[in-house]
Amino acid sequence: MESPVGRQFGGARRRLVEELRGKGITDLAVLKAFENTPRHLFVPTGVAHRAYEDTPLPIGNGQTISQPMVHAYYLQLIKFTGSEKVLEIGTGSGFETVLLAHLAAQVFSVERIAPLLENARTAIAAAGVERVSLLLGDGTHGWKAHAPYDVILVGAASPDIPVPLLEQLADGGRMLIPVGTREEQKLIQVTRVGDAFEKAELGPMRFVPLLGEHGWTS
Repeated sequence: MESPVGRQFGGARRRLVEELRGKGITDLAVLKAFENTPRHLFVPTGVAHRAYEDTPLPIGNGQTISQPMVHAYYLQLIKFTGSEKVLEIGTGSGFETVLLAHLAAQVFSVERIAPLLENARTAIAAAGVERVSLLLGDGTHGWKAHAPYDVILVGAASPDIPVPLLEQLADGGRMLIPVGTREEQKLIQVTRVGDAFEKAELGPMRFVPLLGEHGWTS
């Protein structure tokens, strides 16, 4: 049963879903994931009234929760079947983690900033989803213990594709990662075919830098 606070935002959540539909999101599973994910749980209380605007919002520690349309675009590109094991690099607020839990079989998510991870852990629990595992660490190393992954989603921009992430992609698996400079990137989709990696450019994006040993070092 939805809480009174959840009901308070129900109309706003449905309006956001309609806005995403109007902007070209046609994957019904993605739209349903947004309908079932209370974004107000994943932002500071001071900006909760803006939680269902299609805009990025600050979440502390110099980080933001991405614009919903960016999440929706990312997720629609994957064409989830519901059976995937997913690695998410950059838990952030935990919002996309919960969207993924509605779309995939298992979600493993890595975050390097401890206070963000703890906030995300609390919000994910409040959202009531399962099949999510969280790790504090350098996301550019991936999470080798649970590899290989059918899908790897990287929520920050790297100067190049981290080799450990390529190694942890399953045969036939797909990765989305923004690659470029700190100011300007292109979204790259990588598909593993045996020991080869096919890469396709999907257009310009702008993300915070991916910090870590195999990304930006400062």
